[in-house]
Amino acid sequence: MRRLFFILLSTYLGLSIGFSQEKEFAGYVSSASPEATDVGVKILENGGNAYDAAVAVALALGPGEPAGSGIFGQTVMLVQPANGDAFVIHGTTLSPSNIPDKVTRSQLVRGRTASTVPSQLRVLDYTFKNYASGNFTWKELVMPAVDLYRNGIEVGYFRHKAFAHYGMGLKGQKEAAEIFLKSDGSAYDIGEIFKQPIMADTLERIANKGADEFYQGDMAREIAADLQENGGWITYDDLANFPEPAIVEPIKSTYRGYEVLSLPPPYGGWVMLQILNLLEAQSTDAVNQDNAERKIALLNAMRLGHGTRKNNPPPDFHNYQDDISHKLSKEEAQRMIENFKSGKGGETTHFSVVDAEGNAIAVTMSIDNYFGALVAHPTLGFLYNNYMQSFRIEDDGSPYVLKANEMPLSSMSGTIVRKNNETKMVLGSPASARIISAIAQVTSYWIDVEQNIEKAVSAFRVHVVPDDKAYIEGPNIDNELIKKMAEYDYNLNRPNYGVANGHFDPYFGGVHALANENGKWSGAADPRRDGTAKPAWKN
Repeated sequence: MRRLFFILLSTYLGLSIGFSQEKEFAGYVSSASPEATDVGVKILENGGNAYDAAVAVALALGPGEPAGSGIFGQTVMLVQPANGDAFVIHGTTLSPSNIPDKVTRSQLVRGRTASTVPSQLRVLDYTFKNYASGNFTWKELVMPAVDLYRNGIEVGYFRHKAFAHYGMGLKGQKEAAEIFLKSDGSAYDIGEIFKQPIMADTLERIANKGADEFYQGDMAREIAADLQENGGWITYDDLANFPEPAIVEPIKSTYRGYEVLSLPPPYGGWVMLQILNLLEAQSTDAVNQDNAERKIALLNAMRLGHGTRKNNPPPDFHNYQDDISHKLSKEEAQRMIENFKSGKGGETTHFSVVDAEGNAIAVTMSIDNYFGALVAHPTLGFLYNNYMQSFRIEDDGSPYVLKANEMPLSSMSGTIVRKNNETKMVLGSPASARIISAIAQVTSYWIDVEQNIEKAVSAFRVHVVPDDKAYIEGPNIDNELIKKMAEYDYNLNRPNYGVANGHFDPYFGGVHALANENGKWSGAADPRRDGTAKPAWKN
């Protein structure tokens, strides 16, 4: 009896005894949606690898974070396989093949003319066909998202704020309003269940027929017909001829002995890496405590890095290697800091996955602004993206100029940090240019201040671009920081708190990160969103 009591007590307390077995680690998922995180965890626990989980989580974020992702959006993956070199599944969208000669800015911002040809399903289909474990069919990875669309998701604080603050723009289209707003035109409240039965039917068709149904089948014809009838520029041929994603090398740099990998142009990874270089060019004492001095060092590095992106971008989005190599050199960072001292000087979602074998994937997806182009397909239920707004109408010699079949500028900066050939951190963020600032801050915090991923993600953030408007997060601003900002001619700004909770503001991103700390994986979901981070244990 005493032995049986000891066994029961040990089991209750989680103690390890000779004839018990510890749970076997299967992976970790951090995403902006609790439901999507759970989907990924279940895939890992039932024999899936990180690629399987990435496909399932990406689709589950459609219902789980409807303002930021969907099948008419863009998806890019930074992958560090368990064995071999890292690579990028380059999931850029493309501008339509036929664009009118005269285009207005408003046409690129809202409505069907604002959409680029979407990449998400092409990327997920490619990932499944080339890297999946073989333990799940395509349909088995898609159906969890179908169930979420059909059964609904519980509206959390961030979801409610997104509906209430940005969702009102959907009133401009009857069909979109009927899908995303309540019958009286108001936003869904916290705790209410939000369902999308039309999207459930659409995605179930894709589950049964495959991604080609969306690009080349009857669904593609339905999409093209809606666009043609309503003045859109994307055609059936644009969808049918949309290419498989290219596999390219990530760009790389180092930061205080760590190797940092991120996304190449047209994405924003190179800017984030330059910001880290600019931080490294400064004294470690300036950044190793979460205080006013660190925030000033961050602001200075951001102002310079974002300034490079604005005023001296890569020559084009294809042949950028030599230019980026120069921009990411330590000598260039030192020169920029010295010149600075001498006075010369949207909406997205991200998730991270690792598995037991050591595969690590940083996945960033977007329909660009909150709720994209604010227009839904009337019978298929998805929101069109508005990535066309990323192009410049006037030809200024940059690669950002509007042209046919071109990649739009993106701030996506999925990042993997390694040391001694071991993956240490996987992270990324939404929030337009604040993506770059957020990832640089979290990476620096984890390396410079404390290797605690939850603290790194939860630390209050700052942001600035070359206009000197410094945005500061948090309910209070330290007097020392205000004094230092005045010394560097920063103008203090507070972001629009329409979707904030008073302390944390989604304006500053939504970093969902995993970190290998003391030989074990830990995860953090950004408190600025409704997401979760969870480990998976093999069944």
